[in-house]
Amino acid sequence: MGVAEGQATVALAEGSPPGPPPRSSGIGLRPMAAVGLAWAIALLLTACGRAPELPRLTPEDVVLAFGDSLTYGTGVRPEESYPEVLAELIGRPVVRAGVPGETTAEALRRLPAAIETHQPRLLLLMTGGNDFLRKVAREETEAHLRAMLALARERGVAVLLVGVPVPGFFAGPPAFYDALAAELGLPYEGSILRQVLYDNRTKSDPIHPNALGYRRIAEALAATLREAGAVP
Repeated sequence: MGVAEGQATVALAEGSPPGPPPRSSGIGLRPMAAVGLAWAIALLLTACGRAPELPRLTPEDVVLAFGDSLTYGTGVRPEESYPEVLAELIGRPVVRAGVPGETTAEALRRLPAAIETHQPRLLLLMTGGNDFLRKVAREETEAHLRAMLALARERGVAVLLVGVPVPGFFAGPPAFYDALAAELGLPYEGSILRQVLYDNRTKSDPIHPNALGYRRIAEALAATLREAGAVP
């Protein structure tokens, strides 16, 4: 909005829904009909007022944390980044796939290879901040996010969407984050980044968290994953 490799977390040096079908040895082998059914069920549950659910992750299931410098962990040591801390909290491998300075257009181009390489069961999508800093049209950012969510759906990967706040005094994420999550039946975390990035006690510089801030992000995401049924 660094790069270490360990048992629980894998860092990428370069560059969704609830209930996907069982994982197979190749992404292309997942039945598309089952994926579509899972999304239909998610939308029905949302319409009925029930919180969207995620598949229960086994200890071997991979979580792909995908985004920009907020995912990379700019401002802290690699082991203090939110994906590293999250891996400890939920006891699942978390891939730290963050590229500092990346826009949503660039993220969209990078996502297919990341999914193909790591075969995740769950995608944590946290991107958009660099679009806001560069004043990219909101419609473009929304379209790129929608395309990434569709890509995950096509590959049978569940998604937790994280809202990124726009610059400004106590501003929150644009409404399209919440709208996309509601439309597609996705679990959504829309408050933690605003809390962390507008509190000087949890920041390492004007736009990045410190170790305490990244830990709070990880704790909030772990709580959301538990509420959605992904981890006990």
